[in-house]
Amino acid sequence: MSAELPQHWPAPAAPKPIVIIGTGGIVKDAHLPAYRMADLPVAAAVDIDRSRAEAVAVEHGIARVFDSAAAAAAAHGTGAVYDLALPPGAILDVLPALPDGAAVLIQKPMGPDQSAARRIRALCRDKGLKAAMNFQLRFSPMMMAARAAIERGWIGDLLEVEVRLNIYTPWQLFPFLIPMERVEIAVHSIHYLDTLRALAGTPTGVFARTLPDPRAPGFAQTRTSLILDYPAPLRALMTINHNHPFGRKFQDAWWRIEGNEGAAMVKLGVCYDYPHGEADELWLCRKGGDWEQVPLRGGWFIEAFMGPMRNLQRFDAGEDDRLFSGVEDAYATMALIEACFRAAARPAEPLELD
Repeated sequence: MSAELPQHWPAPAAPKPIVIIGTGGIVKDAHLPAYRMADLPVAAAVDIDRSRAEAVAVEHGIARVFDSAAAAAAAHGTGAVYDLALPPGAILDVLPALPDGAAVLIQKPMGPDQSAARRIRALCRDKGLKAAMNFQLRFSPMMMAARAAIERGWIGDLLEVEVRLNIYTPWQLFPFLIPMERVEIAVHSIHYLDTLRALAGTPTGVFARTLPDPRAPGFAQTRTSLILDYPAPLRALMTINHNHPFGRKFQDAWWRIEGNEGAAMVKLGVCYDYPHGEADELWLCRKGGDWEQVPLRGGWFIEAFMGPMRNLQRFDAGEDDRLFSGVEDAYATMALIEACFRAAARPAEPLELD
């Protein structure tokens, strides 16, 4: 029965061509392979470094190259969907160049902080953009199936959601993060917080600590502890350590989801031996039954990257009635991120030892 759980967002009937703005590593490693897998056509590549865009276009058979978003928008109008694979600080610079009413997929996060997210949301409203954020984890086969199991009542009333990572992340692969004041929550755990919202709704508050580690010198934070405040009886927490260099044996990267009728365990395979990764896993147990592994048809990388674009294309065509990761919803994820950093800066309750 678990094999019947949906794992992929349905495809649009007549997809529009995609204009990719920004041709960095994530585009080559995930966006373009996923779009090819999903039969979504890519018409143009845009980058301020035209030579980089041209190299990507040659490698992936993309017909046109532009060195500005404005030039691409003038050529394609609202007849294309725009995929903004940009650093968070560049989003507000590019959105004004897009046609009013266009369909736009924006790389997470929604700006560097909540203030920028608020301006992005306002700009999307003013221009009438059909805009979604590229929060892919909530579209992954494992998380879509887990969400469907929750919606079908297989878990019952949610009682426990725990996200636990004790892994080794090779931070030397990401030197561009060194200047950033906000790292672990803003770049990595944002995926888990967004997906938690997709599964359980938005918490009312958060308790937080996020810390550096001497084993990852130069990075502002690589360890995080969070308690998400939901109405009782739900308890939700995250404990994240990216600095466990003592071999695979006791490394783990799992979600534990429990209710009064069942439970689910979700393995985040990509986190092990990054960037090589292992297979994702989803296990379900109904009350009084045994654990059953759900066969997954793909993983977070790269199949999950099909979902946000498919949903956006279908919404643009009137086939879907909502954007599952639209900017209005994504703004709540950014508000949660901001609350995490505010909570992390506050002192703990002191002991009274008198």
